Amino acid sequence: MALADLEFEVTDRVVIAHVDGEIDMSNAHELENAFSLRMTNDALGLVVDLRKVDYLDSAGIHLLYALRERLDNRGQQLRLVVGTEAAISEALRIADVTRTVGAFETIDAARQSITS
Repeated sequence: MALADLEFEVTDRVVIAHVDGEIDMSNAHELENAFSLRMTNDALGLVVDLRKVDYLDSAGIHLLYALRERLDNRGQQLRLVVGTEAAISEALRIADVTRTVGAFETIDAARQSITS
């Protein structure tokens, strides 16, 4: 995977993915595969922490929408964590990702929206 580091943890049956770096056409497919491999059938959902993502192009936006659709089809939920100061927050807002997918400022808030 180029340009981005990805780390996972699981809390309360919610998979939390921390992404650091850039998401673009060079690594979006690899990230999508990595997310899919970590989502077990017993997971309630996926929280993607994007606060340390410096760059996101249209391939990254497509990845988020495709991921949401795939998880919806499995009965699982997707939430994003994007701080207001994040470099990509404006791009996500313009592409309507924050409203459509669901964006939160903290991991705990995103996780609780899935578990409650």
